[in-house]
Amino acid sequence: MKRIIRITVTALAVLAFAGVAIAAEETGHGGAAGGHHYDWTNFILRVVNFVIVAGIIWYFAGGKIKDFLKTRRYNIENELSELDKRKEDAAKRLSDVEKSIANMEEERKKILDDYRAQGEALKASIIEHAEKSAEQITDMAKATAETESRMAVESIREQLGEMVAEATQKVLEERLTKEEHQKLIDKYLTKVVLN
Repeated sequence: MKRIIRITVTALAVLAFAGVAIAAEETGHGGAAGGHHYDWTNFILRVVNFVIVAGIIWYFAGGKIKDFLKTRRYNIENELSELDKRKEDAAKRLSDVEKSIANMEEERKKILDDYRAQGEALKASIIEHAEKSAEQITDMAKATAETESRMAVESIREQLGEMVAEATQKVLEERLTKEEHQKLIDKYLTKVVLN
């Protein structure tokens, strides 16, 4: 029923537009004064011919045209919904970017504070390590100085002992006779052997 109503409305619209066109043509050529008269039979046959051709096209291709239009409508709706989703995603990304830009100054300060703290910790570690190394070097220098001092004292004692022994030997050789010298050696050898 709807189909028939649509066809009828379409045909009446075509006839109305055709009538207006004919009326405009008649007034443009001088109207009734010019003696021009329009052939309504020819016009009606052309309109009927058009309606028949349109009906045949609609009969054979109407379903395909409907399917094409439905598919096209469905595709357009999908594209629109996809564009809406993209628009929402873009708005969300824009919001995220704006937030990150707003937070960028805070993040920069936080990063700088972290690097300062790490730098201070590294500085303290380096100073502590340097102090320990200096303490170790000082201890090693003291130990080396003590060792060298002991070795020097021992060397001086040895030299002094040798010098005292030589001086004592000279004094003894000058004051003791050979017999006293032999007695003294025997006495000390006896003490050394007995002990």
